[in-house]
Amino acid sequence: MAAGLLELGQVFLVCAVAGAVALRIGLSVIPLYVVSGMLAGPFVAGRLGLPTVPESDLLTVLAEVGIVLLLFFLGLEFSLDRLLASRSRITRAGAVDLAVNLPLGVVIGVALGWSAVEALLLGGIVYISSSAIITKTLIDLGWIANREAEPILGTLVFEDLFIAVYLAVVTSLVLGGDVGEVGRSLAIAFGFLGALLVAVQYGTGLFARLLDVSDPEPFVLRALGVVVPIAGIALSIGVSEAVAAFFVGMGFANSGHRDRLERLLAPVRDVFAAVFFFWIGVGTDPRLVAGVALPLAAAVVVTTPAKLVSGYVGGRIYDLSTRRSLRVGVGLVPRGEFSLVIAALAAGGSTTVLRETIPALAVGYVLVMGTLGTVLMQRSDGVERVLRRVVPLGG
Repeated sequence: MAAGLLELGQVFLVCAVAGAVALRIGLSVIPLYVVSGMLAGPFVAGRLGLPTVPESDLLTVLAEVGIVLLLFFLGLEFSLDRLLASRSRITRAGAVDLAVNLPLGVVIGVALGWSAVEALLLGGIVYISSSAIITKTLIDLGWIANREAEPILGTLVFEDLFIAVYLAVVTSLVLGGDVGEVGRSLAIAFGFLGALLVAVQYGTGLFARLLDVSDPEPFVLRALGVVVPIAGIALSIGVSEAVAAFFVGMGFANSGHRDRLERLLAPVRDVFAAVFFFWIGVGTDPRLVAGVALPLAAAVVVTTPAKLVSGYVGGRIYDLSTRRSLRVGVGLVPRGEFSLVIAALAAGGSTTVLRETIPALAVGYVLVMGTLGTVLMQRSDGVERVLRRVVPLGG
């Protein structure tokens, strides 16, 4: 008991320091949470004989709650009716984003001599942008009320919905099994997600009644009592708990309680999200990250302009100006939580590339792209000036 409490205290203390540093230097705190986990974990602090935060079951469970709440909040921003109303533009912009970016990761993986499954996992890691980093930065920069926010958020939703299918497929592929077992796993996964979509579409009244209570304590407990168990059921049958939480969030979006949910649960989300990113760092050996420096550099160099291009095209699909379309491009550069979710899935595989190389590459990639993307968003006017000198852009 004492050991677990001390471990949790170390986690909160280190994350608090990381948050203070991020605030001081004006960058997203997510990459610093990951770095702080690496420094406090067994691969750095442990080797130096310092107090270490181990990869315990307690830390893993708290991290799972973090990713669940992050995606629950994203789901709150998108009711199913809103998605259907904007489906044409979301689909077109999202399809461009998918067609440009996911194949690049697959090509890089194949060029490294990886198997098809390993290359497909890398494709997912470099494809999906960070909803957490991007949403927070949109709010911090005041872009959330601007026209460029709509294509950015719409593309994020397309990515998250695609990843629901993607994770169901690659989970079965990574865990192995014959064609029949994979087929059964996919059928269960899609059946579960389909049931959630039905609940989202027709269960608005039920979601509203569940939270129809004035006192904050039972309100918060009821919300957590819905999203966490559903995420747990999803995980137990091989479906991404994050995707399930996203669908639950969409269910609550039209309940009339969205603003109250965001206000009361935001501190809870932020605490557990910090633990999630910290947990990713704890399980990462910096020496492995250094060992993938070459493919990491290649991924950064190739995929950064690819996101800029696909985001720019997405902005044009929404009839935005050149300047705002470029903002859409830089706004989609950060990678984060889902890339790390894919890396955690890969770590359960049977090959060295799955267990060690892909997780190390993903952590390094998220650190670089999370930091780079935040800086590009903060300096978007300068990015536009540079691009106008080298690329013929319209008005």
